[in-house]
Amino acid sequence: MACSGGGGDPTPTTGPGGGASGSLSVLSYNVAGLPQEISSENPKEHLPLISPLLNDYDVVMTQEDFDWWTPLLDGLDFVHYHERMRADATHEFRSGRHPGPEAAGLDPATRPDLNVGDGLGFLSRLPFGDVDRVAWSGCFGGFDTNDGGAADCLAMKGFARTTLTLADGVEVDLYTLHAEAGGTAEDQRLQSENFDQLAAYIEEHSAGRPIILGGDTNLHTDSDHPDGSNGADTRIWADFLARAGLVDTCTAAVGCDETSAIDKIAVRDGAGVTLRPRSHAFPGDRFTDAAGDDLSDHPPLVVEIAWESAG
Repeated sequence: MACSGGGGDPTPTTGPGGGASGSLSVLSYNVAGLPQEISSENPKEHLPLISPLLNDYDVVMTQEDFDWWTPLLDGLDFVHYHERMRADATHEFRSGRHPGPEAAGLDPATRPDLNVGDGLGFLSRLPFGDVDRVAWSGCFGGFDTNDGGAADCLAMKGFARTTLTLADGVEVDLYTLHAEAGGTAEDQRLQSENFDQLAAYIEEHSAGRPIILGGDTNLHTDSDHPDGSNGADTRIWADFLARAGLVDTCTAAVGCDETSAIDKIAVRDGAGVTLRPRSHAFPGDRFTDAAGDDLSDHPPLVVEIAWESAG
């Protein structure tokens, strides 16, 4: 029987027909790793506290965990946030440093406000391959937020993909993302473009393959969000899931009532591999400091996924 959570060993079992099966715990967490000087949170103190808590999960997908920045930021303590957040994590397999804007498909000359990478990272107890990073084709909002934007053009926001090995010969494509923020009409248009771009990439690079996808969608799918975008956001998410053949794990897991959350995980079967979400939870009470304050402005999302291959 596979173990997961608690820093367990997600080793699969093999059935009489030769198929493997197991389970793994997946954490998606926007860790709010912006520089202390501009952050509304307390990353300098909180990121080191997050680090050991990650060990309770087999696969960790992080957002706003920045490991690339322009030389302009070299003098800030911010440049050490990433190493501190991983310092007490014991996962053997880790994504490497962001390779820079050109590798993500960006021309720095067209993005004068660009200062940090995509903030996306993977930690895992299971092996994974090379990481492909793709920036969104557009963004809105720079340093001057008088335009109503959310300063999205300061970062190389987009998505990252790798291939996770569940067992010998059993693989799943692993995606994490951070979508356009903000509540303007331009942000809404770009959010729709984000998910069209991601769906097209999945069609090209993950055709027929099983997928685990998670991250900060910035889609407010609740019915009463104050920016009034919930109807459009709900359609964007539903259309993306349908096009990519994915299922929101909150929809699939028993007892989940958090379909409105912007931090989401979705799965898809493929290549003889089935993925079954067994639980969907936001264990925010574990991710607090001594005073009881949240360690990030986003709750951590944890999904337990049972998997089985046909052999």
